[in-house]
Amino acid sequence: MTRILLAGVAVADFVFNLDAMPRKAEKYRATNAHICGGGNAANSAVAASRLGASAMLAARVGDDFVGKFIVDELTGHGVDTALVNCVTGGASSFSSIYIDKAGERQITNFRGNGLGEDSGWLDDVPEFDVLLADNRWEPLTRRAIRIARDRNVPAIVDAEPPFDEDTVKLASHVAFSAQGIRDFTGVEHPAAALQVASSKLDAWVCVTNGAEGTYFMEAGRVENIPAIPVQARETLGAGDVWHAAFAVMIAEGQDVRTAVQFANAAGTLKSARPGGPASAPTRAETEQFLAAHCQKDD
Repeated sequence: MTRILLAGVAVADFVFNLDAMPRKAEKYRATNAHICGGGNAANSAVAASRLGASAMLAARVGDDFVGKFIVDELTGHGVDTALVNCVTGGASSFSSIYIDKAGERQITNFRGNGLGEDSGWLDDVPEFDVLLADNRWEPLTRRAIRIARDRNVPAIVDAEPPFDEDTVKLASHVAFSAQGIRDFTGVEHPAAALQVASSKLDAWVCVTNGAEGTYFMEAGRVENIPAIPVQARETLGAGDVWHAAFAVMIAEGQDVRTAVQFANAAGTLKSARPGGPASAPTRAETEQFLAAHCQKDD
């Protein structure tokens, strides 16, 4: 089985469904609500597990009830949490998330307190086929990438702002958000920004841009694979599913075009479903959806 190391944040999400986003300092009533695990790397770990990979998460939590909930939730989804550092006296990260009727989300996140700044606990990592790291805590991202480089394993970075440019430059694959590549290059349009980013990085680069799909560099040219049109119900976590699916394909030795097509399908499926990490698509669902809507290039 393909083994993926995921490094980054793990949080608890308190999710509220509303007709419209709050705009005033008033009381609002949710139409629905749930509590689930969250965070870029943690969401991707669950998604990778549901896509058939063995997912190991490196993250840090406190020894409070939020931290226990996070770890229990991940374990319940089949994620290996042996590399999750539980810090005595630490306050775990959690988020308040509003989702409107169009599926768009608004997030307020508490990053946690007292979780330490030393990533030295990430030792004796078992063998893995690919690394997927978010950039929410630079010391962990940098250490994980160096471990991957030392083992000649692909290192993928989910490049959301703010990020440490020197750390991102260590990766073999950099997947930007639209905001991330704007911040990195100062260029507004993703396709033009991609060319600038590619010239600054010794890595394969792409940018995901919602309904426009994914722009990526191939043979020195900007290519695009559009998103599959669906009615979005909840965009929360769709990007994390995209990154997980892309990492699974790279770990399996697939070319980047195949990886992007598969990731687009998985991310699209997630956006069409409400719910937390448990609504990430399975491998069979993603392959069936892709076969029904896309034709691979000859």
